[in-house]
Amino acid sequence: MDLRAELLKSIWYAFTALDVEKSGKVSKSQLKVLSHNLYTVLCIPHDPVALEEHFRDDDDGPVSSQGYMPYLNKYILDKVEEGAFVKEHFDELCWTLTAKKNYKADRNGNSVVSHQDAFKLWCLFNFLSEDKYPLVMVPDEVEYLLKKICTAMNVELNSCELEDYLCQEPQGQGGLTVWQFLDMVNSGRFLRGIEQEAISMAVEEVYQEVIEDVLKQARSPRGYLWKKGQLRRNWSERWFMLKPSVLSYYMSEERKEKKGSIALDKHCCVEVLPDRDGKRCLFCVKTPSRTYEMSASDTRQRQEWTLAIQTAIRLQAEGKRSLHKDLKQKRRELREQREQRKAAKEEEMQRLKQLQEEKERKLQELELLKEAQRQAEILLQEEEQRRRQQHEEMQRTLEIQLREAEQARASMQAEMVLKEAEAERQRRRILELEDMQQRLQEALQQEVKARQDEEAVRYAQARLLAEEEEKLKQLMKLKEEQEEYIIKTQREKQVLKQEMENKNKCLEEAQKQLEEVRVNRQRVDQDVMVS
Repeated sequence: MDLRAELLKSIWYAFTALDVEKSGKVSKSQLKVLSHNLYTVLCIPHDPVALEEHFRDDDDGPVSSQGYMPYLNKYILDKVEEGAFVKEHFDELCWTLTAKKNYKADRNGNSVVSHQDAFKLWCLFNFLSEDKYPLVMVPDEVEYLLKKICTAMNVELNSCELEDYLCQEPQGQGGLTVWQFLDMVNSGRFLRGIEQEAISMAVEEVYQEVIEDVLKQARSPRGYLWKKGQLRRNWSERWFMLKPSVLSYYMSEERKEKKGSIALDKHCCVEVLPDRDGKRCLFCVKTPSRTYEMSASDTRQRQEWTLAIQTAIRLQAEGKRSLHKDLKQKRRELREQREQRKAAKEEEMQRLKQLQEEKERKLQELELLKEAQRQAEILLQEEEQRRRQQHEEMQRTLEIQLREAEQARASMQAEMVLKEAEAERQRRRILELEDMQQRLQEALQQEVKARQDEEAVRYAQARLLAEEEEKLKQLMKLKEEQEEYIIKTQREKQVLKQEMENKNKCLEEAQKQLEEVRVNRQRVDQDVMVS
């Protein structure tokens, strides 16, 4: 996070404190006062007359035409020079403006932290908050800050109780606002039984470490270091304070009299030295120009100081000016990675859930398909059984019809044989009658001849002749009847022949149908065997 972003966070609180109606608008007179104060604490040269022109009560000034944010960037933030102002004074200005409106230290009748400690916690909150507005601090950073404060007091934070509290506390934008955070600290829920002085010392230590980039300093009289002089080579007890770019030392922990400093860069190093000259736990800091020898009170102190100095040198080598900015960025990256893994896991779980649902749906569809297939097979078997029964019934019917047709054919053939026999008998009868007629004609001729010859005896034979004539008439009549009967017999024979042809056609059609039924039955049997 660069200097501009840090300044904007504090200015945002000051601006929102002036925005009484929460409409995003502040009167020009208030903005003018705020801008003047910002010019002052940021040590930016400005012309009071030009400031009046910028905030004129008309529509011509830059604030009226562009808004306050472009004005803030152009006329204030763009002119800020790092190191030219005291950051703490700037933060105190913004805190004073916002605390008057928002900070209620005595809401429960007591306060765990002092007003000055609340200011430092506000600064720590701004440092650890997310880089989006409205500013909030995510639960992980809340736990991190409280753990550092508790560690400074040598007490342990109840993480479970904190988690329960954060679950119950309404969180906007995924975290706590600074006022929720201060209310939580002032509630005494996590710092119960601890003196306010101890809390103030812990807050001050964390504030110096995080905000002022103090990597290491003495915490007790045993934390003082002995330093060997460069000229007289004598040993003097000094109070040291380490920052990423410099190791400063003072007469005492009040830091009123600074005795000197050691500039650190990537070319420096720290080494442990063997005990000598009556001094123990020795180590030295080597710079390109000098070597500084120091003595700690014990090996633990020496190890802590050497590790801290190595950390400062590493930051210089990596081009980083703040350890906690680097740590905060790493924690944020870890949170983002964790969130990404969580999102990926949730996405994977959702995908697995969808796949499971899809699998269950497909299994259900498969069961339905199997059931439908079973039903279809049952219906197919029933249909096949019905068709087989129909074919068998049709086959039986056709076989019966065929037998009846064959019987009818045999009956017709027998009847034709009888008819032919009757016709043959009638033919013989006709032949006999024709023969009889021939004999009668011959007899008649003989009688005529005899009558001619025996005219004398005609009268005697008249009666006999009359009888013969009568017989002749009968024979003639019989002949006519025989001829009519022959004609009738021929007609009946023709009819019987036509009927026999029709029966033969019917028989052939029945045989064809029977053959088709047999072929269809064979095909159905083959289909059944295949399925």
